[in-house]
Amino acid sequence: MSVKPAVKQQRRASRVRTRIARQAIGRPRLSVHRTNCHIYAQVIDDLKGCTLAAASTQDKDLKGKFKANKDAAAAVGKLVAQRATKAGVKEVVFDRGSYLYHGREKALAEAAREAGLSF
Repeated sequence: MSVKPAVKQQRRASRVRTRIARQAIGRPRLSVHRTNCHIYAQVIDDLKGCTLAAASTQDKDLKGKFKANKDAAAAVGKLVAQRATKAGVKEVVFDRGSYLYHGREKALAEAAREAGLSF
């Protein structure tokens, strides 16, 4: 009996999230979500249960400028890093979810590092 793809995705995400929970030690996490058309990033404080900064390709600043590609992911990474720095966050833990650290996720992470976040 085969396992459905959605179940596999949930298992991958929970494995990553468990590993991140051990590494976090009070640091917020930079969570990434992507669809075929857009990419979203949030800096989340799990202890307080609130979002500290967020950015996506649907923001006013970026809407219509990019398609769902590495350039868009880099722009979102830079924007979320600027907003997080403005909110007083400098260190985060990168939560790639069930996605591989490759392509758009990697571009977002590298742009966030260049813009001042450390992880």
